[in-house]
Amino acid sequence: MYVTGERYINPYTDFGFKKLFGTALNKDLLISFLNALLPEKGEIRDITYLNSEQLGRSEFDRKAVYDVYCETETGEKFIVEMQRGVQRFFKDRSVFYSSFPIQEQAKRNEWDYELKAVYMVGILDFNFQDTEPEQYFHTVKLMDIETCEVFYDKLTYIYLEMPKFRKTIDEVETLFDKWLFVLKNLSSLMERPVALQERIFERVFETAEIARFNPQEHADYNANIKVFRDYKNTIDTSVEMGLKIGVEKAKHEMAINLKSLGVAVEIISQASGLSIEEINNL
Repeated sequence: MYVTGERYINPYTDFGFKKLFGTALNKDLLISFLNALLPEKGEIRDITYLNSEQLGRSEFDRKAVYDVYCETETGEKFIVEMQRGVQRFFKDRSVFYSSFPIQEQAKRNEWDYELKAVYMVGILDFNFQDTEPEQYFHTVKLMDIETCEVFYDKLTYIYLEMPKFRKTIDEVETLFDKWLFVLKNLSSLMERPVALQERIFERVFETAEIARFNPQEHADYNANIKVFRDYKNTIDTSVEMGLKIGVEKAKHEMAINLKSLGVAVEIISQASGLSIEEINNL
């Protein structure tokens, strides 16, 4: 019997995300995912998980708590965040979070300021408001706007707008596409698709299978999935209420405009859907 009626965990939950990417036991999954994101960088062979809670330089400074924070064998730092809901200043937060692994590289006494690269990866369960409708993958670096060339290549922000990824299992070809398909669809699958036969995805499905959990993991996941669903329901309800308020406001504005033009109340009622009494009270 599967918990919550699903065979595999939901990666968008805290439990699910950390189960896949947040433990040393499954670091091969995170390494594969990062290599799929950055094929031009060169293969990452090993990572070390670091403390995900970063404190400011004084007790009064704000701290940062990452979902996953790790370091490659060559000293490059990766922050990997799963952002489940729209956050007004998420880009600002990304820049703020990336400042911690930069500052912690400072050395006492003599230091020539050489830095190791820092990568901030955001897996988003929402869309930005200012990006192209079909663009779901963003790689951002400091650029010279006159030459349109990368000015500094040691600070990289990667954003995945997951709602925009709509490829079916028959359309995925690259390792990158396959990872995005798994992240978006894992909890709705009942078996591993034929197209995902690589050894790494065998590991993913083994790790994500709820029937393999021990009693404590079952309890933790059940609690976590309830919080996740309550949160999603709250967001969906807020959006629905916002749309209703917007529609009612538009009706009232239209009725007021028509009324100011001397249009008959009966006609305004038919056009707006408002009652004659409501229109007379405007």
